[in-house]
Amino acid sequence: MDREPEDLQFLGIVGIIGSAFKILRSCAKLLGSLTLTLILPLCFAILGHQLVSEYLLYKIHWNEMFYQVENGTPAGERIMKELTWERTELFIFQAAYLLFVLVFSLLSTAAVVYTVASIYTGKEISYARVMSIVPRVWKRLMGTFLWFFIILFAYWMAFVLITAFVVFLFLLMFPVEGNKFNLAGFIFSLIIITVFFCGYVYISMVWHLACVISVLEDKYGLGAMQKSWNLIKGNRITALVLDILYLVFVGIIGWFFGYYVLHGNRHGAGSTGRGAYGTVLVGLLCFAHLMGLLTQSVFYFVCKSYHHESIDKSSLSDHLEVYLGDYEPLKSSNIQMENLHDFV
Repeated sequence: MDREPEDLQFLGIVGIIGSAFKILRSCAKLLGSLTLTLILPLCFAILGHQLVSEYLLYKIHWNEMFYQVENGTPAGERIMKELTWERTELFIFQAAYLLFVLVFSLLSTAAVVYTVASIYTGKEISYARVMSIVPRVWKRLMGTFLWFFIILFAYWMAFVLITAFVVFLFLLMFPVEGNKFNLAGFIFSLIIITVFFCGYVYISMVWHLACVISVLEDKYGLGAMQKSWNLIKGNRITALVLDILYLVFVGIIGWFFGYYVLHGNRHGAGSTGRGAYGTVLVGLLCFAHLMGLLTQSVFYFVCKSYHHESIDKSSLSDHLEVYLGDYEPLKSSNIQMENLHDFV
């Protein structure tokens, strides 16, 4: 669907997703290579994490049961040593997993967003070129992530303190009276969880757009988060729906993985069937992650158009060359927009 740059602001959810599909088709070979290199390991780690974690937790659970029986005996001391090591092993694994996911998540974001921007500007793009700039873009994304983490932690702490105060007032107003409290407590808990989830999703939406800004503009870190906060205004519903669609799709994949792969033996699935299910689900998760990054990039241009901020192809092209050391960084005020309608 052809649109003038100033009309991109009217691009809805279906149009954004359609544009992402069009970009995927136009550069399938390169995006496929990036998926195999950066997104596949990420998705494999995310789903494989469930398998390894359950195995380690299973070992800890059974040793804890044996320790209760053998407590105070030489065998109990041996079991306690095993428990200490297994808990340490679980901690190391979880820390390594989080670090791995963070690194590959940022690397894949840098690669895909840079690729989309290069396609828009008509620059010659190759796998080697993208991989050469990823480490430089990744540093900017790490700065943005750190500010996202700080903001999210502050939000969590503030939410806990406010919730504790509200719960205290709630208990004063509604003393414990058997089943009446259970119903009131359930409703109150549901409201609290909903409010927290909405706040978390909104902060995540701002961060996702800030990641694109960190690649395509001279801002990163707190500056990118602030720019994203302002840029997303007027398109919050679109961002929310895109985020929820992604989370629901990924959640369904996770549920199927747990049901048919993780606990497939309980539902009559053999080793071959579980392996086949796992392969398909890893592929679907790769597709979901790639489409999520593509829609983020398209959504960025939609927001720029909505706020009448444009991006000139030559200016954006010069900005992308900064990562190769060929140009001086541009100011975001110099970024203009035109000729983006080829993909929307």
